[in-house]
Amino acid sequence: MASDLPQALIVMGVSSSGKSTVGAALGERLGWRFEDGDSFHPPANVAKMSAGHPLTDEDRWPWLRAIAEEIARCRAHGEHIILACSALKRAYRDILVGSRDDVRLVYLSGSRELIADRMEHRENHFMPPGLLASQFATLEPPTADERPITVTVDAPIAAIVDEVLQQLHAGQGRP
Repeated sequence: MASDLPQALIVMGVSSSGKSTVGAALGERLGWRFEDGDSFHPPANVAKMSAGHPLTDEDRWPWLRAIAEEIARCRAHGEHIILACSALKRAYRDILVGSRDDVRLVYLSGSRELIADRMEHRENHFMPPGLLASQFATLEPPTADERPITVTVDAPIAAIVDEVLQQLHAGQGRP
């Protein structure tokens, strides 16, 4: 791939927006490693969400720092990585991306109705449908200064990945 591509992509959005599915498909297309940000959660966070309780910012800071450390490790070793992470608030994204030009956001945008339908049909996930409202309440969509690649999730996965790659290669949002 071209050397001007970022070293890390953070696929973000509310629960059930398709972060893991899109991230894994992007990883396959680019030949990059994919990691689900959920695997960086401390067990206490998973237990809290499984019990139907939304996380607080205090719960999220160790999780976000662990993901940021993995991004830093990859950057230091010249590796590429794609991470699925909700990254719902600007403050969270500031930890993950900061001012690094070689880390980019991929924002998966979708209507509450579409996401709720997906969540209702999802199996074996710790995030209960009852927490979707808190996800949308917390969501601060990325702004232009964050240089996001924004795609809607009302299309097949292959089309979503094609759109992400088109925007990535076109350099949309570059300063």
